Amino acid sequence: MATHEVTSDTFNDTISKNDTVLIDFWATWCGPCKAFGPVYQKASEKYPDMYFGKIDVDNNQEIASAAGIQAIPTLMIAKGGKIVYKQAGALRGSDLENLIEQVRNLDEATIDAAAAK
Repeated sequence: MATHEVTSDTFNDTISKNDTVLIDFWATWCGPCKAFGPVYQKASEKYPDMYFGKIDVDNNQEIASAAGIQAIPTLMIAKGGKIVYKQAGALRGSDLENLIEQVRNLDEATIDAAAAK
């Protein structure tokens, strides 16, 4: 399996110990989450050099709240230990791949400049 379960207990280590991390905040009862799941899984198989995590918001309310998750699905991406993207809504496969390529091309100076804003 190319996706990993992330919990409130493992979130910080996951972000800090992997270069590029995508986190799908989801719930079992969420229709759009169910639609996005296979798209996310396929991307995780195409990009094995990135860490694809999933957080069930019902079982991990503490981290969902701390991350400011107000709607699901929400995709969060961290690179170099810094959050570089967070947006609610299911993405199409082509849009997710485009986003992944944009994140892949970010350098540390760009990330730091964006964080300073």
